Amino acid sequence: MKYLIKTVFNKQKSFFNSKETFNVDLRKQYLLNLKKEIKNNEKEIELALFKDLGKSEGESYLTEIHFVYSELKIALKNIKKWTKRKSVRSSLLNFPSSDYIIAQPYGNTLHISPWNYPFQLSIAPLIGAIAAGNTVVLKPSEYSEHTTEILEKIINNVFDEQYVKVIKGGPEVATELLNYNWDYIFFTGSVNVGKIVAKQAALHLTPTTLELGGKNPCVVDETASLKVTAKRIVWGKFINCGQTCIAPDFLIVNKKIKEKLIFEIIKQLKLIYGNDPEKSDSYGRIISQKHIKFLSSLIQDQKIIHGGKINEKLRYFEPTLIEINGFDSKIMEQEIFGPILPIFEYNKFDEVDEIIDKYKNPLALYIFTKNRRLGEKFLKKHSFGGGAINDTVVHIINDRLPFGGIGNSGMGKYHGEATFNTFSHFKPYISKPLWIDIPLRYPPFKNKMNFLSEMVLEDMIGDPYNASSYANVSMGCTYSSSQATSLPTRKIDKWKKVFSEDDFIKFNSGSGFKDKKPECASGDLKKTSVVSSSGRTQAKINMSTGQGKRKKFLGVILK
Repeated sequence: MKYLIKTVFNKQKSFFNSKETFNVDLRKQYLLNLKKEIKNNEKEIELALFKDLGKSEGESYLTEIHFVYSELKIALKNIKKWTKRKSVRSSLLNFPSSDYIIAQPYGNTLHISPWNYPFQLSIAPLIGAIAAGNTVVLKPSEYSEHTTEILEKIINNVFDEQYVKVIKGGPEVATELLNYNWDYIFFTGSVNVGKIVAKQAALHLTPTTLELGGKNPCVVDETASLKVTAKRIVWGKFINCGQTCIAPDFLIVNKKIKEKLIFEIIKQLKLIYGNDPEKSDSYGRIISQKHIKFLSSLIQDQKIIHGGKINEKLRYFEPTLIEINGFDSKIMEQEIFGPILPIFEYNKFDEVDEIIDKYKNPLALYIFTKNRRLGEKFLKKHSFGGGAINDTVVHIINDRLPFGGIGNSGMGKYHGEATFNTFSHFKPYISKPLWIDIPLRYPPFKNKMNFLSEMVLEDMIGDPYNASSYANVSMGCTYSSSQATSLPTRKIDKWKKVFSEDDFIKFNSGSGFKDKKPECASGDLKKTSVVSSSGRTQAKINMSTGQGKRKKFLGVILK
């Protein structure tokens, strides 16, 4: 195995150094070939997912195959645009120049994928890596062995090993792979293994994306519509038999509606999976007997209010609801990653914030409420990877939304364009002519400072002869409209300059430029106007932050 890894690593390094992957048309053709090969093997993929995880045909297509098609579609449609050189506005101090940003592939990348969505979470990052021009070594999970076999078949039919290679094996193989100096590592898995990956990557200063997990809270307040809430919670929690990194890990429910919500959840479980989920074609299985035993240990000595039936041999674990009164139990110490849903009640909403703070930086956070303002405020307050108001899991569906964690739940983003960006280094450069060389940047600087300061200010606030450039205020400021040339709100941040109370600002007084201190009004007034007078432009600034001598002023330089 060591020889295989070394051989593949060196082949891919040589292939990348040949610059063949820089050919965008080549990348696109390989992605088209990949799409075709997946299409030809759909039934085999679905069968493999059924063998590994008991997934139904519909669930396999919805959560794995369709997801990959969506990623392929957006990459194929936009790869030309993503790879196109982008022009940006030059700095006046660099005049004349043309300034650009180009997307460049990192090089040789290592992907370590998990077992819970073994097809989707292997192929989706690979699509972005190929679109960006990288080579890939893919190490799938040893637990999803049937899906790994079809993955290997598809990859081998599309790519040479010097471009993309599947390397199978357990932890010892992953350990050996991490010894190499990769240009980028993309890992999806547990927090503990993620720390090992990050530590090894740090030895080579290798950039990484870590898609991890966490205990994802789901809050239900007293205004929520119980039927729809229960249905969406059941779907998000028990799809893939609870083996979803962004599934609700536990519920925090208002005491007034807890019993009614539990009743509705049980009702929806029966409607979706029948009275006996073991016989349901739509209910999956736990990945291994090892994981069954772990999940079994979590419900020991717990107050089970529904479910709890286990068939270890068939890897069946019934959808299970438990009631908890505190957070010192084993089940609340770590991510469950299975079909067990603890339910905790609260009286006042302040208690919810305290609970959330116990589980910082979850990968997902959900709240069900008819009070949209409360929902928005709640999600803004807490740090998490992604989430939803009045739904669960579905934010992952939109490939225009970047997906990723924060803190213990991971680092980095992907999906859609974000995947391309993840596997690209955005390289800036400037192109300047040789026919002119403005001497301002060269010493000595005597007699140049006034001109230099003017150029810097013009860079910050725009064209000094354009009245529409003068308004320069903080967010939330209002504009005086009588005789005024106002700046649209969207331009506010573009023309920002902060002055202290000791600064002087040049104002056009009509008879020439005069240095003047900014005027400060009392209170917290935030106001500015730009007024045209006799063909010349002047500004009046009144702003106070209410901080005494530490007041800051936002203003303009006018000519």
